[in-house]
Amino acid sequence: MKISRRAQEIALSVTLALDARAKELAASGVKVVNMAVGEPDFAAPKVVQTAAIAKVASGDVRYTPIAGTPALRDAVAAHVSKTRGVPFSAPEVLICHSAKHALMNALLALADPGDEVLVPLPAWVSYIEIIRLANGVPVEVRPSESGGLNFAKLEASITPKTRGIIVNSPCNPSGYVADREETEALAAFAAKHDLWILSDEIYRRLVFEGERAISPAEINSETRARTIIVDGASKAFAMTGYRIGYLVAPKTVTDAAIRLQSQMTGAPNSISQFAFQAALEEEPTEVGAMVDEFRERRAYLLSALDEMGLSAANPRGAFYAFPNIARFRDARGSSGFCEDLLEQQALALVPGAAFGMDDHVRLSYALDGAQLGEAVRRLELFLSER
Repeated sequence: MKISRRAQEIALSVTLALDARAKELAASGVKVVNMAVGEPDFAAPKVVQTAAIAKVASGDVRYTPIAGTPALRDAVAAHVSKTRGVPFSAPEVLICHSAKHALMNALLALADPGDEVLVPLPAWVSYIEIIRLANGVPVEVRPSESGGLNFAKLEASITPKTRGIIVNSPCNPSGYVADREETEALAAFAAKHDLWILSDEIYRRLVFEGERAISPAEINSETRARTIIVDGASKAFAMTGYRIGYLVAPKTVTDAAIRLQSQMTGAPNSISQFAFQAALEEEPTEVGAMVDEFRERRAYLLSALDEMGLSAANPRGAFYAFPNIARFRDARGSSGFCEDLLEQQALALVPGAAFGMDDHVRLSYALDGAQLGEAVRRLELFLSER
């Protein structure tokens, strides 16, 4: 059978591909330390588990409305209103199968063929391919020296076809968190060029020092009206396997995304919706404990990287470090570096090339203390032999 051009041209997720190779080695008996996948190594909070079990036991596990249960949409609207400090209503909320699904819904609703979307680097591996799937054109833009938005380069990237910009703060892979001043500058830039802002806020809760993460929707009413917030349960509530997320947007965008979801997938499963609602109604105590643990791991890893001669900008959020490995890489770049590291030391990292920055690698510190210590030992040994 002939395979569609769309399927032929789409790239496999690098993080998932590396994770698959790491698991293949592990299945063969190799003791792999996997720092490639961004998945919290904590159980979902007890209130989430209890709610999921109760939902199954009730026997009332059926289709829900396309946009999600009214109770969960209410809970999301209340949660986003409280955490961003700007009122949102349930009709502006769409419950999706994950934050990635919410991003896909948003791009399909907003992008016409040939529309250009600015993607500040470093950028999560799926942004580029999601834009392409929506028949848009991704335009990658290098960051400032601090790792934030480079407004001179963003201005230089504007064309008559530019329609929007994707931002991610805290950032995967760098952990960079935009402050209010930078977010205000983003709002002014978007207003100047009449752009929509797709704000991926999946790591919003995971900020370890300084000012909290600021959503563009908070800046003023005009920016709120051009911002689509994407968030979900995976990172803050360690609910990766529940596969549940949402978008919050002006109602015209949400309504368009609901129409798309009605034909492509329908509503997410009712068990995960019920469990997510329980997490949102009052933040579980386990979340704060998880953030504290990540903060300690971050300090340990940054110190270890510094001792190895790997410079990494201070990641205020998420659970990644993104050190520069230029002096240790060969002509194959960060991909070759990570391939050698996996085969020689059974340590899985993600090449910076996947995020648009080939002189870097991403390390996830979503590992317990013993595994994190072993990862540091293997990386140090690998570098000593380069």
